[in-house]
Amino acid sequence: MLLPPNLEEIIHEGHLVRVVNEMIERIDMEPLVRQYKGGGTSAYHPKMLLKVIIYAYTQRTFSSRKIAKALRENIYFMWLSGMSQPDHRTINRFRGEIMKAVMEEVFYGVIEQLLDEGYIDLEKYFVDGTKLEANANRYSFVWRKSTEKYRATLQKKVRDLLDEIDEIEAAEEAEYGEKDLEEMGEGKEIDAETMKRAAEKINEKLRQDPKNKKLKKAKRDLEKDFILREEKYERYMETFQDRNSFSKTDEDATFMRMKEDHMRNGQLKAGYNVQIGTENQFVLGYSFHQRAGDTSCLKDHLEQFKDWLGEYPENLITDAGYGSEENYAYLKERNIVPFVKYNTFHYEQKKRYKKKKPYLAENFTYLAAKDEYVCPQGKSLKYVFTKGYTSHNGYRSSRRVYECADCEGCPVKAECTRSKNNRRIYIGVELLKLKKEAHDYLISPRGIEMRSKRPIEAEAVFGRLKHNWGFRRFLLRGLEKVKTEWGILCIAHNIAKVAAQ
Repeated sequence: MLLPPNLEEIIHEGHLVRVVNEMIERIDMEPLVRQYKGGGTSAYHPKMLLKVIIYAYTQRTFSSRKIAKALRENIYFMWLSGMSQPDHRTINRFRGEIMKAVMEEVFYGVIEQLLDEGYIDLEKYFVDGTKLEANANRYSFVWRKSTEKYRATLQKKVRDLLDEIDEIEAAEEAEYGEKDLEEMGEGKEIDAETMKRAAEKINEKLRQDPKNKKLKKAKRDLEKDFILREEKYERYMETFQDRNSFSKTDEDATFMRMKEDHMRNGQLKAGYNVQIGTENQFVLGYSFHQRAGDTSCLKDHLEQFKDWLGEYPENLITDAGYGSEENYAYLKERNIVPFVKYNTFHYEQKKRYKKKKPYLAENFTYLAAKDEYVCPQGKSLKYVFTKGYTSHNGYRSSRRVYECADCEGCPVKAECTRSKNNRRIYIGVELLKLKKEAHDYLISPRGIEMRSKRPIEAEAVFGRLKHNWGFRRFLLRGLEKVKTEWGILCIAHNIAKVAAQ
């Protein structure tokens, strides 16, 4: 070659790298540029860094060091960066610090283009969740129950120590004061500040009696052991919030059971529950949750969707993991059509289901005039009481409890109930109404169409991101940073899908 090649001529029209370049160029970059304070050495342009990172994710290149290496060796990265070569620290800082403040604006800048070009219309919204492993040590777990147990043991030791100090003095410990004794009394929590005040009182006693070995030991135990442990337990309890576990490496991550079980023993791993909403296999929304169950995540996810796009989706399609009374009531209140299955929907479609399970509560006959149920054996179950429930999100529901007067001697009791007592059934009146409405939607022609599309929507996106692209573990740590990382991944997926059209 007499002259160096022109990269513009090498990269053909319609290549993915050109689609990334065009779509990012159309996004308003003002919010991103504002993150730079100015002054000092001139920075790499944020638009260029954003293009490079998004293209890198489409190429299964997630490591900042590998991205920096590609900028030196790969012609597509060179063309996209204009031959700039930021190092891995610059790339990592941009991804972890700069982007997290404007992730929503950038993500929905791409969504607006998808709307304008007719790829989506927000009529259908398919929701599903997956659990992704955090960038945390797999054995760095802290459990709420263990923390509460160890803290209770520590509290007892402190009380015993203070009781022993009280017995040392013949007087009623005038220096200690009655108020302190009340604060440290049986049944009252002794926090770190209370322990520190007790240590100060012991120091006062030691000034008067510096050779007292028991006081010296008490001072040493409090200052070198008890106070430090109590401060650690208090910090743990504050970190838990409403969770039962967290990781010391990434305190925002919760230990969950993952499908990717490398030890094949049901091991729990630190991770996040990621909920996404899709249409035509484009990701329209995502949310992060620190609890494993999908059911209680739906409301928060849809509220976030509304905050981002200004309206709720018209139709919601999910699997049976979201079919709860709380979710049905929420969707009905907001006029969202619920193509949402409940846990027994598929079984009910089988003709032999009720014959195989004759003693399910659904098979009992309700006598409205008497407000009682009759089992297949002809025995009556009368109303006993109403039991209330409160969900994780604060939703209150109730179940009417009906109990058989006498199951003794019934030939099918072993099939009907495992309880040693009489058979009880729990009837959610409101839940039955909502399930009936959902059932009618699901078996309608429109519902059948929506159900047929559900398996190829969100699950197909997860298949691409986790299996095809190999993104099974976050690189960054902390809730805000993993949100940013996942947002970049979703943008990369959406743009790659546009390029494939």
